[in-house]
Amino acid sequence: MSMQSGVEQPKGVFGSWQDRIRAGELGLLPVILALVVIWIIFQSMNGHFLSGRNLSNLILQIAEIGMLGIGETFILLLGEIDLAIGAVSGVAAAVLVLLSGVHVNPWLCILAAIAVGVVIGLFQGFWVTIIGVPAFIVTLAGSLGYQGILLAFLGNTGTVPIFNQTLLNIAASYIPNWAGWVVLVIAVVIFSASLLTTQQNRKKRHLTALTGKSIAGRAVVLAVIGAIIVYALNSYRGVPVSGLILLLFVVLFAYITQGTVFGRHIYAVGGNKEAARRAGINIKAIRIIVFTLSGMMGAIGGILGASRLGSASPASGGGDLLLDSIAAAVIGGTSLFGGRGSVWNALAGALVIGSVENGMDLLSAPSSTKYIVEGSILLIAVTIDTVTRNRRKVVGR
Repeated sequence: MSMQSGVEQPKGVFGSWQDRIRAGELGLLPVILALVVIWIIFQSMNGHFLSGRNLSNLILQIAEIGMLGIGETFILLLGEIDLAIGAVSGVAAAVLVLLSGVHVNPWLCILAAIAVGVVIGLFQGFWVTIIGVPAFIVTLAGSLGYQGILLAFLGNTGTVPIFNQTLLNIAASYIPNWAGWVVLVIAVVIFSASLLTTQQNRKKRHLTALTGKSIAGRAVVLAVIGAIIVYALNSYRGVPVSGLILLLFVVLFAYITQGTVFGRHIYAVGGNKEAARRAGINIKAIRIIVFTLSGMMGAIGGILGASRLGSASPASGGGDLLLDSIAAAVIGGTSLFGGRGSVWNALAGALVIGSVENGMDLLSAPSSTKYIVEGSILLIAVTIDTVTRNRRKVVGR
């Protein structure tokens, strides 16, 4: 019996994947494959790469980058960029350390450092949104200014150590082995639930959505990679608390962006500002809130960084931190053009960046090689973003 030509026939798993690739709907697939390849290469070159101790160090290294990557992801979803987030983390670290040095309660030190990031983010959001100065200029000027503030705070004293044990324990504590497995199960469940929520929301608006098999496949990949990490970490000292903090923020903001009206408004503003305005979305409020969130995440990243290093210095928030945070968001799959991406992408991108840097350090590779590799990965990620964006235009998505 012949089938009617106008009826769409069901496709297998491979057919569905092929359609998604042609349409530019790659999701986390490229970054996951890249992460697996990177791990295999470095493990084959140095058998200690996937050891519990080294993976623990890797997580401690990416905690700060991941936090800043989350903040940068929010900004990129609007189609903007934040060049000051690294300097914000440095100022927050300085505030944390200086207050702890005069015996202020450690929790008040943390709140004060976060408040500094919130105020800076609010200021930048106001300047970009209300005054109308481009975000590139505002945050570039802010980066220079905040570095000046950092030097004013610490310039005469240089490196200031942290003596408060509560603050040091943020990066020096580990959860029990059994708790690591519980966290993995919860993370997989929440990740799957977020994908299902996104699927239902897209179906309601008659948009292309992930299939059930695709969601299950992603959950299985996450579970397998997570199980390898948890098993290795438990062979050392367990899952680091700072890594758990990063994961909690990823889950929280993944829910906010994918499961709330506010999150949908962020995507709408980044996707088409004029259409969002006509739909009645308060664009100014969304932009100011997002810049404020970015400042807050920069401060939290600075707290984790100061705890890991046990100090703050005039170099805090400098070096490669800003570029690494932007690269984490972009390599993870968040579009530079706005409106597409996920907080999960920031975590995946931070793992890629951290793995490359960690592996290079294990191999004692020169800085020149590390910069070339990281630059190449970033270029490839942006190229994929550009190509897939053009493909989506062709298919009308």
